[in-house]
Amino acid sequence: MPSNKSVSDAPIFQFTNCRILRNHELQREDLWVREGKILNPEKLFFDEKGSADIQLDCKDSIIAPGFIDVQINGGFGVDFSLATDDFKSGIDLVSQKILSHGVTSFCPTLVTSPPSVYHQILPQISVRNGGAHGAGILGVHLEGPFISKEKKGAHPERCLRTFEAGAFEDLLATYGSLDCVRIVTLAPEMQRSSEVIRELTQRGICVSLGHSVANLSQAEEAVRQGATFITHLFNAMLPFHHRDPGIVGLLTSDKIPAGRRVFYGMISDGIHTNPAALRIAHRAHPKGLVLVTDAIAGMGLAPGRHTLGQQVVEIDGLNTYIAGTKTLSGSVATMDTCVRHFLEATGCSVETALEAASLHPAQLLGIEHEKGTLNYDSDADFLMLSDSLYVQATYIAGECVWRRDTSGM
Repeated sequence: MPSNKSVSDAPIFQFTNCRILRNHELQREDLWVREGKILNPEKLFFDEKGSADIQLDCKDSIIAPGFIDVQINGGFGVDFSLATDDFKSGIDLVSQKILSHGVTSFCPTLVTSPPSVYHQILPQISVRNGGAHGAGILGVHLEGPFISKEKKGAHPERCLRTFEAGAFEDLLATYGSLDCVRIVTLAPEMQRSSEVIRELTQRGICVSLGHSVANLSQAEEAVRQGATFITHLFNAMLPFHHRDPGIVGLLTSDKIPAGRRVFYGMISDGIHTNPAALRIAHRAHPKGLVLVTDAIAGMGLAPGRHTLGQQVVEIDGLNTYIAGTKTLSGSVATMDTCVRHFLEATGCSVETALEAASLHPAQLLGIEHEKGTLNYDSDADFLMLSDSLYVQATYIAGECVWRRDTSGM
């Protein structure tokens, strides 16, 4: 068929012999890409009379949207909460290294820190597209310091803050800037939190509830004010109680405003959450589950001592503790590992496991029209995976940015 280049001179790529995750199911069809976007082949054939310039045989791989990690504190020796002279090179390293684990976009996460650290680090992070240089940056996730002392987890108590009179101004003074901020985790039981949630939401910033002793009615009120996310469900919050289930109760609350969905993060690393708890959450509210790594600087490194912001942490196998304690402090799991563990622990479908790391985080951030799906005209950020969900290749904007080396196999 002759190629009609009236629409664009850019080459058309046709990925053949694959199963594509589209409309919540794996479908045996080809994937068409041009200029970094997913093409509708019918429009190409009938409107443009076009055809592929380059065909690629996917060898029966699964093609799924790229993973989106909305809570990652660092990795490979880099700690996003440590102000250093070469901070930019550190974030570049992480964004490059996570490509091999299927992450095409992420939210670098800062844990509770002194104001001086926020003022130094936040201006050095900018929202950017992904590519051969690494995964795209969607904006920063600020976890703390406006959280509960009782549920501080690995956050340093001396840096925790409450909302004073003029609460939002206090938050602005603490962070210095909200220019590149995408998510803020706070404890909704704090006085004046409602006005802060409203103000953040009006600025397009996602408010997440976490590190909190909130009861269910306080959590529901936060959702009415605009909160849409729960930070690492079950961890650093009141345990489920049948008379007052706390934040966990949001999963089945009948007081969520119409048309609103509450999402919740889960660290599916086999350490932070018992598989039974993972199953309970998933069965209660499957469309809200967002897989996060909560990875720290020690991800990808040998066991030993590393940092998480102001704290020293110790890695022992897959466990990470504040040094000298048994307080869990982030994880060393990669996103592809979390997806596989989630699939195994819940017995869910492959499609469901993949969407928990792609579609759901995109919906949380309101970017599902560009990312998290393989719908026509969306960004061509996708993965080639084996049947057992090991990443074979990672593509961003239609360009292969990482491929598994099979020469030695």
